[in-house]
Amino acid sequence: MPLQLILHLDLQGRSAAAQARRAARAHLVTAAEADDEYFSPLAMDTALLLISELVTNAVRHTSGGCLLEVRLESEGIDIEVTDTSDAEPEPRRPDRRGEGGWGWHLVNRLGTDVGIHHHAAGGKTIHVRVPR
Repeated sequence: MPLQLILHLDLQGRSAAAQARRAARAHLVTAAEADDEYFSPLAMDTALLLISELVTNAVRHTSGGCLLEVRLESEGIDIEVTDTSDAEPEPRRPDRRGEGGWGWHLVNRLGTDVGIHHHAAGGKTIHVRVPR
């Protein structure tokens, strides 16, 4: 039976992405210690990058905070970020001077099963899986 751990974290403010990375890293390290074969270091690094991008965008582009959920499944690491905005992410041309535009491209390039679920009460959840 595969290990099933869930991280559930409410985030707000400018330090949200850093908090998300710290909590997710601790969560993933705990899982790795429990099962050496559960996921690769590359999967962990990729998950942390995508968590950072999704949380940063949720905090930057919405009026409220966000909710991060990280689930360890047999297929990989499932990441969901829920925010208060109905607007879907739109790819932008990346700015090589550091002004952004890379995040949504990274999510779609490095993750699988990328999806957006809109909630009847407002807001959305973005889901992405990082394969083991």
